[in-house]
Amino acid sequence: MTQRTWFITGVNSGFGRAMTEQLLERGDRVAGTVRKRDAVNDLSETYGENFWVETLDLTDTADIRPLVDKAFTDLGTVDVIVNNAGYGLFGAAEELTDEQVEDALDTNLLGSIQVIRAALPHLRGQGSGRIIQISTFGGQAALPGGSMYHATKWGIEGFVDAVGQEVAPLGIGVTIVEPGGARTAFRYGSAKLGPAIDAYAASPASFARTMIESGTQLSPGDPVKMAEAIIASADQNPAPKRIVLGTDSFNMITGALTARLADVQAQQDSASATDFPAGE
Repeated sequence: MTQRTWFITGVNSGFGRAMTEQLLERGDRVAGTVRKRDAVNDLSETYGENFWVETLDLTDTADIRPLVDKAFTDLGTVDVIVNNAGYGLFGAAEELTDEQVEDALDTNLLGSIQVIRAALPHLRGQGSGRIIQISTFGGQAALPGGSMYHATKWGIEGFVDAVGQEVAPLGIGVTIVEPGGARTAFRYGSAKLGPAIDAYAASPASFARTMIESGTQLSPGDPVKMAEAIIASADQNPAPKRIVLGTDSFNMITGALTARLADVQAQQDSASATDFPAGE
């Protein structure tokens, strides 16, 4: 087993916490970010110098590059960058406030983009490294009531997909992780809802609101097993482009891609009809 140093955003809960606990237990070093430092006091007390932690709010984008630089300076080498921090914003698009939209974009999309951009010069200098972006099946499939969450995840997947192709010749591997529902605090802890508009009570968008407000639907995914799979991906060479975790994720993604491919393939003739004639 290779000993590594990991930089992980949002290590106080969810996949970030599960990964950090597993990595520290096996002897790896973790540089973690949190919004509230006291949320991980137990990890600092237990693992000492192997756990480097700083506070970071991803919406404060100007703070991201200096903090990433500090992690590399303090630790010497960082082998794996994990963009984990984020949250779900749900409700019909019209129900969301402008402030909610901006915060979701800043956290889930712009924050992740800037973490990667800040890490790339260091990884290039090392001539090696991995970038792991935590996404969701919602980065490939879309459901009513999740328009803004999907916007952030489809956006980050497009960005990371392109970056992976840019840096592959530089010895840097890039992986997108697409989990299904997991029993973390994501759904019934950190998820946010826009103010309800009565007209959408009869819309399919209301399903997301009803599910979150009821707090009773258990997710099928085991976050410990998912964290193990994410960690194991760092040993795969070449880096897997995508990792699908959970039966629900597999079913949602394959269904969405199959339907989209069928829509596109049905337009082959009409698509080519808009080209200039051959030879012109």
